[in-house]
Amino acid sequence: MLKLRMVWEQLRSSFWFLPGVIVLAAVVLALSLVQLDMSLQGKQALYAEWPMLLGSGAEGARSLLSTVASSMITVAGVVFSITIVALSLASNQYTSRVLRNFMRDRINQAVLGLFVGIFAYCLMVLRTIRGAEETVFVPSLAVLFGLLLAFVGIAVLIYFIHHIAVSIQAVNILAEVAVESLGAVERLFPDRLQLPEQEESTALLDPAAVWSPVPAAANGYLQSFDTAGILAFGHRHDALVRVRIAVGDFAVAGTPLAWVTAPALENEQIRELAACFAVGRQRTVEQDLGFGIRQIVDVALKALSPGINDTTTAVMSIHYLTAILYRLDDRHISSRHCDEDGVLRLISCGPSYERFVSDAFDQIRQSSAGNVAILDALLDSLDLLAQRAASPKRRQVLVEQLEMVAELAHRTVETAQDRQRLDGRSAGILESLRRKSAGSGR
Repeated sequence: MLKLRMVWEQLRSSFWFLPGVIVLAAVVLALSLVQLDMSLQGKQALYAEWPMLLGSGAEGARSLLSTVASSMITVAGVVFSITIVALSLASNQYTSRVLRNFMRDRINQAVLGLFVGIFAYCLMVLRTIRGAEETVFVPSLAVLFGLLLAFVGIAVLIYFIHHIAVSIQAVNILAEVAVESLGAVERLFPDRLQLPEQEESTALLDPAAVWSPVPAAANGYLQSFDTAGILAFGHRHDALVRVRIAVGDFAVAGTPLAWVTAPALENEQIRELAACFAVGRQRTVEQDLGFGIRQIVDVALKALSPGINDTTTAVMSIHYLTAILYRLDDRHISSRHCDEDGVLRLISCGPSYERFVSDAFDQIRQSSAGNVAILDALLDSLDLLAQRAASPKRRQVLVEQLEMVAELAHRTVETAQDRQRLDGRSAGILESLRRKSAGSGR
């Protein structure tokens, strides 16, 4: 099942699958309409009633379809060129990590597929037109439909230019990544945090247990693992699996992805367990919320680089990171998974709330020395998250981030008035959080 999901993810992210399906559909449509024309060939009265639409001759039909076909393949080349330019611009202006979102964009895929599909449709209909006197055949319905497809292509080209102009704007790139990341939060962490928050310790594990390695078959990033499959494996073999690296971390071929303890496991069974782990060349958001955060952070870092110096985009990045962490604030993040009998079968390596917060803010903070707008935005974000934090442990993580931002502002902001304002603001936020913690008895 995991392999099927990964294959589908690769197909969805490819720039050929949907266009290929559309071309195939266009060929089937052409053959179907030609067959319908052949079945209606004896009903000349139908064609006589609509001479302007269905009364074309063989030469006129060939000329029309040839014009449409040549135009569509030319426009397909233009669409491909525009897409490549947009990918290059997004990579240079933002980060190469967001290219995956452009590749997955169904509109970009469908537009390219439509123009190539119209071209294929016209070719299929063209080959059926016969102009010899004894065997004249003009598929009038199919020719008419080809003309309609040409008008559809014109409308789609106009919309595509609008779509590209909108999609390369920073706010839309960030919003798309945030929507995908928020979906990952709902999918990966559906349960609400129960207070008091409990530590998930491995102290109760048998120290005498013998652990067997589950090696990685290839170099790459751990994209996901099949939790249900691992639990079923553990239940069948009375095994406990400990994942060695977190989803999103790099795995080196031959090194352990996980360790498993069981009374007796053959090499074939180890390979069966290894099949529950998906390792690929790049990270995905399917089970890796950190990759969604990473994309937004990369956009912010690129915006803060001296060559671009786009503070507004960096501030927007902080806003969307806040939205993701705000949704995560009260979610239970578990690393221990039990089978249907309640027996512990899987211990994953993270993630943790602290790591998500660190991934979101550390590098942005380290790159924002002296930037008053970014420091202001960080204080806003951390204040909002800390006020909502569902547990004292999580609030403390955010307070530590606030203290680091306050220290950076005091040390690097040159203007005295700005420095005093930020000092006073950060001190007020920290005092408010301390009073809140004391008032709640935490």
